[in-house]
Formats: sequence, C-alpha cells, structure tokens
Amino acid sequence: MTCELVTAPNGKCIDIHRPGTAPAPAPLPTVLLWHGIGPDERDVLRPLARAVAALGALVLAPDWRSDAPDGGRAHLLASLEYARTHAAALGGDAGRMVLAGWSAGASAAMGVALRPEVADGWRPAAVVGIASRYDRPARTTGTSPLDDLASGGVAGPPPVPVRLVHGTADELMGTAHSRELLNALAAHRWPARLEEVRANHAGAIGMEYDPALGRCRASEDELVRAAAKLTARTIARAAGIPAA
Repeated sequence: MTCELVTAPNGKCIDIHRPGTAPAPAPLPTVLLWHGIGPDERDVLRPLARAVAALGALVLAPDWRSDAPDGGRAHLLASLEYARTHAAALGGDAGRMVLAGWSAGASAAMGVALRPEVADGWRPAAVVGIASRYDRPARTTGTSPLDDLASGGVAGPPPVPVRLVHGTADELMGTAHSRELLNALAAHRWPARLEEVRANHAGAIGMEYDPALGRCRASEDELVRAAAKLTARTIARAAGIPAA
C-alpha cells in the first residue's frame, strides 16, 4: 500500500492511498472518505483509509473545516470535485465512486446521495455512513437526510446502496440513530444494511480519544482494531471488492 499527499486547488490537503506500488491492470474501485467535525482531521482516518486501500481500493481522504463560515460545505464539495476530476489519473474508476464518512462526514455523504443537485447531479455508486446521526442538517446540504428522505417520496432521486456501521458502545451518538435511518431507507425502498460493531464512537474507525492530545489516536486495543477491520471490509464491499 502506498500513500501520497496532494493539495487541492482550494489549498486543502488530501491523502491518497493505493494498494501496492505497481500500476493496477484496471481502474481501482474508488472511495472518497470524509472525517468528522474536528477541523482538518484527515489523519484521524488514516488507519482506516490504509486498511481499505490494502483491500484493493483507491482512497482519497481530504481535510475540511467544520468551523468555516459555511460549516465546511465548500471544502467537502470541492474535495468531491477533485476526486471526480482526478480519480482516473490516480488509477481509480471515476465513473463509480463510493462516498463514505465518519460522524459528521457520514451525514454529509448521505446528504449528497439524497440531494444530488448540490454536486451538479452527480450520484455516488454507494454511501457508507459510520457512527453518525441523520436527523440534523448535513454539512453538504443544510438539511437533514431523514427530512430529505421523507420529503422526496417516490419523486426523490433513485436509490443507491447504503451501508451503515455503528458502535454498540457509542457514547456520543447511539446506534438508534443508524437504525432510524436504516428503517427510513427500507421504507423508501433504498437497499441498506447496518453493521453493529463492538466499539465506541471513535472505535468504529480504529481510534480512541486521547485527552492529553485533545484528539483521537490509533487504538492498540484488539477489540477496537477488530471493529475497524469490519468497517474497512464494509467500505470495500460497498466499492464492489469481494470479501476476503
């Protein structure tokens, strides 16, 4: 697995993760992975992004700032535009891209699938939402995914597959939030499934909060690492990579 750092036209950093060092014989399944509410915390997703890349995907993990005047909307959508424009040159499949996110990044991803007009009509091949809630305004749309789903009805955008991951010990956002979205998606005939992992909010991505650092760091706990592996496999399957 290889990793490189690029800078988008808006000045935001993006980590690019690829499997192996040799050019792939065919375009790689592509994943755009958004971090949570902490400003410019793409490093928090680095272990997860590496794990997904090791399974066979091109993974782009950009910085964005939730404390920007627009709540991060421009940063998120600019990273999507960068991924769409550059995926092919990076060895990925620009035509089929999974949009995934953790915490606030997950609802932002779901918002794009429900309101494709924010991305000039673009639709992800699938969405993966990790440890989030969907009853609050998404950073990409300013409206809640649950409200968008309810108001769209049969006239809403065509469904795309949705995979949800949530820790059973999530102390910030309980699993009920993902179950609520799962039930709403099923009611509107969106293909969706939920994986519940033995982890807390940060553990679902293989991290733990360090009070001394004031941010998350990679966990050494074997149960947390196992949960993160399941999350990585869930993203890989959403990208069309067969289970090992």
